[in-house]
This record gives sequence, structure tokens and C-alpha cells, in this order.
Amino acid sequence: MISALENIFSYDFLTNAFVACLLSGITCGVVGSYIVARRMVFLSSGITHASFGGLGIALYAGFDPLLGAVAFASVSSLGIEFASRRGRIREDSAIGIIWSVGMAIGALFMSLRSGYATDLTSYLFGNILLVNDSDVMWLLLLAMFIVLGAVGWLRKLMYITFDEEYANSQGIPVALVGYVMSIIIAVTIVLSIKVMGIILLLSLITLPVVIANSLTKDFHLIAVISSVIAVVANVIGFLFSYEFDLPTGSCIIFILIALLAVVKLLTHFKRRVSTI
Repeated sequence: MISALENIFSYDFLTNAFVACLLSGITCGVVGSYIVARRMVFLSSGITHASFGGLGIALYAGFDPLLGAVAFASVSSLGIEFASRRGRIREDSAIGIIWSVGMAIGALFMSLRSGYATDLTSYLFGNILLVNDSDVMWLLLLAMFIVLGAVGWLRKLMYITFDEEYANSQGIPVALVGYVMSIIIAVTIVLSIKVMGIILLLSLITLPVVIANSLTKDFHLIAVISSVIAVVANVIGFLFSYEFDLPTGSCIIFILIALLAVVKLLTHFKRRVSTI
């Protein structure tokens, strides 16, 4: 592993990939805590798959695919949030519609250009070696924004998450925060696509939070621990993928599953011991 680290920092594209693992772990850990606590996992999956539509349009039109994905995912998330708050259509129905439409649009536009199969695999399952300097910069800005936002707003987000009526009584703009968080979720998802891919990304958002929640019920600690777990899993998964020439996203998921199994076994053993 030491030699792998030395080799990684010898090449710019590998260094970018390594830094992306660190930053995406931080962002997905913090944002994932909010997503899981608010039971928005299905929503996040819908946004993730809908972003494929923006990727397809952007690649066909010849501009930055991440910009297209961010725009498409943001509009999709705002549309779902608006529909669920207005009650004009059930949230799960809106998610299903946007999910399928986004994937259909992406597949259509990618089929109209050359190199369809390669692009499809890279974005669906991730290709961390495609991370460039611009991606790292945007991930860094997002990570700084999320960390600073969490420091100042985590308690208020906790109020919104567990009791919206109380949050309203405290003067917290619940609806506005909901729309802002929808955009943050969309941006976090899109900027992490190259690390994990559309199909596998949901695991990076949910599994670290599930592991952290097995260790503590404190919302603040869950946000911190899940970020640490996501970063550790990302780095170890990346090193394994580099060492053994395996897909990075798959390695990260296997690391997270192994961590979850270990934590569950330890907590179960601890409960058994405490009852004796």
C-alpha cells in the first residue's frame, strides 16, 4: 500500500482521483446523514438516475457533461420537492416519473453520438481516472460549503428533519431550506458520479450513515462519523482498485459492506455481554 501511495502521488490524474475520494467521502457523509434521517433515499436515487439525462444532452451538445447533469438534477430535485409540498402528485410517483424520463433522455442522446458504450459504462459505474483538476476544484468548494453549512445549520436541520412544525414555530424557513437542500443533494450526487457511477453512488450516500447510526443515535455524531467512514472506505477502496486493477466503485462498496458487518457483529456481541 505504501508503494501504491507513492505511485499515486507521482501522477496528476491519480492524485486527482485520490483527492476526489477524500472530498466525495466528506460531502456524501454529511449530506447522506440528512438524506437518511429524512427518509429521502428513494428521492436521492431518483435524482441520481435523472442526472443521466443531463449528461446525455450535454455530451450530445458538446459542452461539459457535469454542467448538464447538475442543471438536470437540480431542476428534477426542485420539481420533486415542489410536487411533494404542493401535494399535486405523490412524491414516490414524481420520483418514478423523473427517474425513468431522465434515464430515457440520457440513453437517447448518448445513442445519437459515437462512443456511446464507453461513455455509458463510465457514467453508470464510474471511472475515477476521469477526474480532472476542475472536478477536484468543484468538489473542494462543495466540501467547504457543506462543512461550513453543517457547522452553522446542523441543529436547525435537525429540527426540520424530526419536527417541521417546531422548526416553523422557531422561525426557520422550512420550505426554503428544503429547496436549498434539494439542490445541494443534486450537486453532491453529480460531482460524485465519476467516483462511484450513477448505479453505485447511492451506496456511498447511505451505507456510511447506516454504519454510523449503529454506533450512535446522536445526529451530530452521525454526520461526523459517517463522513470519516466514507473517506476511509473511499481511500481503501481506491488503493485496492489500484493495486489489483479492480473497479473502484465496487471495491468501495465491498469495504462498506464489510465495515457494516463488523459493526453489527460487535454491537450484537456487546448487547449479549451486557445482558449476561
